[in-house]
Amino acid sequence: MTARKALYVPADGFVRLFGNQKGFGVLMAATIGVPLYVCGGGTIPLLMEWLSSGMSMGSATAFMITGPATKITNLGAVKIVLGIRRFILYLLFSMLFAFLTGLLVDSLI
Repeated sequence: MTARKALYVPADGFVRLFGNQKGFGVLMAATIGVPLYVCGGGTIPLLMEWLSSGMSMGSATAFMITGPATKITNLGAVKIVLGIRRFILYLLFSMLFAFLTGLLVDSLI
């Protein structure tokens, strides 16, 4: 059995990615929301911690939108029913919508 290592992400690095550079932070949050799906109930404590570490509200919004929209079972169904071309369009639209919504939230807050 191998021991697992814990990874530590410094708070200032986190703020640089998701806080100060709001446009880039929103894009990063929308992007990592695709492979890193966390159920709705599990997302709230995670986002609360990220927000307290310096994540912008728009980045949190983008992450919250892309996670459920790109859940692996949803993606599998979309690909089977609509085909690969529409599957790719669905992914792009989900990320674009999350990005634009995140920018809107950051501009309003």
